[in-house]
Amino acid sequence: MSNRIILLGAPGSGKGTQARQLAGEWGVPQIATGDMLREAAAQGSPLGLEAKRHMDSGALVPDGVVIGLVAERLGRPDAKAGFVLDGFPRTVTQAEALDRLLGEQGLPLERVVFLDVSREELLRRLTGRRVCRQCGTAYHLVSAPPRTADRCDLCQGDLYQRADDAPAAVARRLDVYEKQTAPLLAYYERRGLLAAVRGEGAMDGVTAGIRKAVRGAGAA
Repeated sequence: MSNRIILLGAPGSGKGTQARQLAGEWGVPQIATGDMLREAAAQGSPLGLEAKRHMDSGALVPDGVVIGLVAERLGRPDAKAGFVLDGFPRTVTQAEALDRLLGEQGLPLERVVFLDVSREELLRRLTGRRVCRQCGTAYHLVSAPPRTADRCDLCQGDLYQRADDAPAAVARRLDVYEKQTAPLLAYYERRGLLAAVRGEGAMDGVTAGIRKAVRGAGAA
C-alpha cells in the first residue's frame, strides 16, 4: 500500500511533528515546503535561485515557483511509494496544480487530513515559546519549561518572547491562516478526500487518529 497524503493544520497544530512520525513509519518522504525551499536555494537550481531571490527580499514565493519545486521533488524515486505533504498546498490554485501534476503521473491523492485544534489551544502553544538570547535554545512555558524561570538551562542566558510569538502577532497569523485555508478545506471536502482529526491531547492519540483516517480513505 502506498500513502499519498496531505497534512493540513494551522501554525502550532503539530502537523510537522506528525508528518515526520508518519513518514518515518511508512517509509516515505516528508515533503515540507519550507525545508524544500531552503534546500533548493542552497543547491542553486534555477527554481531554487528564483525562490531565494523572493525569500531574501521578504516577499512570498510565487505559486509557479513553489509548484515547480514540488513537481521536482515528487519526481524523485523515493516519492513513488508515497509521500506526506506538509505545508502544501496553501491555496486552491496550488491544490488544482497539484491535482494536475499527480494526475499526469497516475498517482492520485489518497487522503487530506486536517488537524483540528481550537484557537485557544493554538494561542497557548504559540505564545508559550521562549528563546534564549545567548544560545538560541527554545523552551515552552507549559510543555518544555526551563528549570529556572526566565533562565536557559544550558547557558543561564535570559529567555525572551519573540515578537512574532506575542499574542497580537499570533492572532494575526491565525486570522490569515483561517481565511486562506477555508476555501482549501472546502475544495478537498467536495472531492471526498478530507478527514478532520482532533489535534489536541497525547501525540500518540493524534497519530492513531491520522492512521485511522488514512486507512478509511478507500471508503471516502
